[in-house]
Amino acid sequence: MVTTPPQTKLTYEDYANTPEGERWELIDGELIMVAAPSEEHQIVVFNLAGLLYIFLRANPIGLALTAPRDVFLSENDIVQPDLLFVSNERSHIRNSGYVAGAPDLVVEVRSPSTARKDWITKRELYARHGVKEYWIADAEASTITVLTLDDGALQVAAVYGLGDTLLSPTLPGFTPSIDDIFRFPDN
Repeated sequence: MVTTPPQTKLTYEDYANTPEGERWELIDGELIMVAAPSEEHQIVVFNLAGLLYIFLRANPIGLALTAPRDVFLSENDIVQPDLLFVSNERSHIRNSGYVAGAPDLVVEVRSPSTARKDWITKRELYARHGVKEYWIADAEASTITVLTLDDGALQVAAVYGLGDTLLSPTLPGFTPSIDDIFRFPDN
């Protein structure tokens, strides 16, 4: 992970001028280059997005999007979650360029290089900006930790592993099997 040296806080304007073809996030005014995801990471995102797509086709309660999709939380905080959901009630935060505010649900697929950022930095960032539900998917452990906003902090509500069915307060009726989310090719 490459970061800028601590200086004055960078803004959306600095973020918008990052090189094409590279993925960056701006967290607390610091530009952070995002490494290309692993194959396992992409499979988990693809599986989860596919299951969510099928659910939302049958239950049109909002829109799910995958990275790269900018989420503008503040002038100093622009992130690209692996997967996000915005309910129909909050569709006003969606526009053609980015999501302008906290999504209802954010999903990050954790890797060894992003574990600290996902568990601490982004958890605090998402809580501060009002994300109601945050999932951390761990491809190595085949688990999803569901955190919900409670009194200004994202607290662990449940941890789901193989053999479990995921339940989401934000997506009632969405009950995917953890086995389906962490289904990898046999080759």
